[in-house]
Amino acid sequence: MEKSSSSSAAAAGRSSAPPPPPVYMDDFALEGKKPVKNPFVPIGALVTAGVLTAGLISFRYGNSQLGQKLMRARVVAQGATVALMIGSAYYYGDQIKMFKKGSSP
Repeated sequence: MEKSSSSSAAAAGRSSAPPPPPVYMDDFALEGKKPVKNPFVPIGALVTAGVLTAGLISFRYGNSQLGQKLMRARVVAQGATVALMIGSAYYYGDQIKMFKKGSSP
């Protein structure tokens, strides 16, 4: 009888393990780092999402030629967004390394 009650507790999602410790936002502090933002990345993501939505709508209404053109445009926009992400990470990464060497901004 003991096995059936423990297996029913496990089946119900209950366990005897203690709950995890609480997580505080201070644990994720940037430790004095200035956040770097590139406004082109969110713009590129929105353009990609917009072209994707327009392409899917055109497929829905049966305009497959326009839908194919929009899907190709989405790939180009998505590639440009990824290139901007990589480029900005490389560019700002070099700037952060320069400031770490002891030069003050």
